[in-house]
Amino acid sequence: MEKLPPLQKVYEAWSALADGRVEMGEDTADVASSNGAKHYMVSWTEDTYSSNDNASYWQGYAGYPVLAVLMKQGKLPCADMLVPRFAHIDWNALNKKHKRNYAAAAQEAFEEAGLASDEIAQAEAAAQKTLEALAALPIRMKRKGRPAK
Repeated sequence: MEKLPPLQKVYEAWSALADGRVEMGEDTADVASSNGAKHYMVSWTEDTYSSNDNASYWQGYAGYPVLAVLMKQGKLPCADMLVPRFAHIDWNALNKKHKRNYAAAAQEAFEEAGLASDEIAQAEAAAQKTLEALAALPIRMKRKGRPAK
């Protein structure tokens, strides 16, 4: 994959998995937002993925719904021991509060999750490995549909 998402999008994907917000179909998945206000549709054909989440649509990188789907498909590593710690985090509120400063939002999420400094280091290392694995995948993102309202 050419354009990689910010590291923090991996944590958002973990939250979607921890909360059970990813419903897989044969070639589509429905991913609910962290506050439940929106639903994103991820679709794929072979190695081409598309999603109507804002990051995937406007920025052209795999947003957290796509990352969560790739983890469910076993195409990306998932830090199974850490994922439950990211349950019930309202990323929408954090990203708005921190004006899309994803690093600051992630720091607050770590605090909400009660992660110790060594656990934060583990999460950062695991998320980095996920991005490295994503970079090695022959996946292409395609703009399709309008972002969810």
